Formats: sequence, C-alpha cells, structure tokens
Amino acid sequence: MSNSFERRHDILIEAPPEAVYDYVCNPNSWPEWLAASHRIDSADRALGTGETFREQWHIRRGEVVLDWKVLESDRPNAWTVQADTDFIGPIVVRYTFERVGDATRYTRHLRNPRRPTAASAEQIQRVDEEAQIGLANIKRQVEQRWAARCAPPSAGKRA
Repeated sequence: MSNSFERRHDILIEAPPEAVYDYVCNPNSWPEWLAASHRIDSADRALGTGETFREQWHIRRGEVVLDWKVLESDRPNAWTVQADTDFIGPIVVRYTFERVGDATRYTRHLRNPRRPTAASAEQIQRVDEEAQIGLANIKRQVEQRWAARCAPPSAGKRA
C-alpha cells in the first residue's frame, strides 16, 4: 500500500517572476537555500524540459544521491522536476510563480505520490520547518540580487 504525501509552501518575494524563476530553477542555487542539498552536477542556468541533473543530499540516514529530470519548464510561470528514490518513492517538486504587483508569490509544492509509509507528525513538522527556512533564504538571495541589478551606477566614481 502506498501513501500520498503533499506539502505546499509559499512566500512573497520583491522581484519579478523571471528573477525568481531564473534563480530557483537553476539547480546550482539549491545548496544556497536548501540545507540538505550539498552538491549539484548541472549546467549553471535554469534547466529546460527533459534536462537532468544530479543532487547530493545529506539527510539523517546519511548521503543520498538524487537524479532529477525536468518534467515542465514554463518560464516564468511553472517548473516541475522528479527524482525516483528507493526510500520514499518518487519525489515531485513543482514551483509556481505568480505576479503580485511588483512582487512574486513563489510556491513550492512537494509530492511523494507513492510513499511506502505515511509521514510521521515529526517528519511533517521537519519538512515544514525546512521549507520555511528555505523560502526565507530564497527571498533574501533573490531580493539582494534583484536590488543589486536595479541599483543605479555608483555616483562616487570620478574620471
């Protein structure tokens, strides 16, 4: 018997959807905001449909290598990836980006559609806590990068 597991988390980021998309859909950014992610083997850009990458995770049981495949790449609206695992079944992560005025509502939707055992209350709490930390890290990184990109050239430079 399998158990479906889903968690959805979102945050408002003061940057346009394209800026948020280009950051989070580049797997090389993941170790900057995702504590479990330690090493990425990927092109250094947002990946398109059909592309693959490898992620090394460090979790309580030790090191785990995940081979991800991009299932959907619809810049700047949505991006979906999937990794098949032998310990919790497939992991499907979908990001969506919704313009809200001058900001973006970034939503991260995590699913394990065929999880072999139900998640415990402690596991759910840990997923939620790690997601909130990750979202805050993404917000900080994207907003800093966007502000730097939009800053006027330094007026202090003289010929």
